[in-house]
Amino acid sequence: MNVIATRAAEGLPRRSFTVEEIRRMVETGIIAEDENFELIEGEIVPMSPKGNQHEVTKSALNLVLARQVPNRFRLAIETSLYLDERTFVEPDFCLYPKSILPEDVRGSDVMLAIEVAGSSLGYDRGLKARLSAKHGVSELWVVEAESRETWVHRQPHADGQWGSIERVAPDTSLSPVALPEISVRLSELD
Repeated sequence: MNVIATRAAEGLPRRSFTVEEIRRMVETGIIAEDENFELIEGEIVPMSPKGNQHEVTKSALNLVLARQVPNRFRLAIETSLYLDERTFVEPDFCLYPKSILPEDVRGSDVMLAIEVAGSSLGYDRGLKARLSAKHGVSELWVVEAESRETWVHRQPHADGQWGSIERVAPDTSLSPVALPEISVRLSELD
């Protein structure tokens, strides 16, 4: 389906949607199941198609993570993360306890979220990072697909800020604070 995105004139009211309304639109076929979008504070935000380097990096990272994630956790790939009744995002990776069903996962359940970014780098490091902090995601990595530099966000605050944001070179080993047994060196990904 070819979706045309529009921008409302500034100052005019916009129609806000809930997660439940979006689910019903998908169920009835108004929105195709394979449409790539996020719901950000009630507004539908179409996502750009993913480039080759994004897919290569994501695929390689998936192989490394899948081998290391402890059995008590679920590694979800491009799953919907429901942050509140008007917001869901779809990080490239989410790590949360297996005891929680995917639809019941909330930000505070996520030990690690990872975004692999190409053209979406500003959005992922900006608005999505603030939403992740606001909703209690423990740790967020934003990986720049081309350079494989990673912005590691830790210590989320309810006001949408992070207590720590560190830019990490691709040849530096990364481990989530909550799961130090996981170790990734992005420069080594094939």
